[in-house]
Amino acid sequence: MLKMFRKLAVEERGQGMTEYGLILALLVIGVIAVLVVMGPKLAQKFKNVSDNL
Repeated sequence: MLKMFRKLAVEERGQGMTEYGLILALLVIGVIAVLVVMGPKLAQKFKNVSDNL
């Protein structure tokens, strides 16, 4: 398994996968941050809709 990680570190394909992983991680962090900020507002809107039904 260690050989596989060393091989990926040298190959460009491994570098590309690492970059995609970092981009995905940044997107996930951004989505979580937006949900933390907007979560209470969205919950209130859904509660209002539910109460009106």
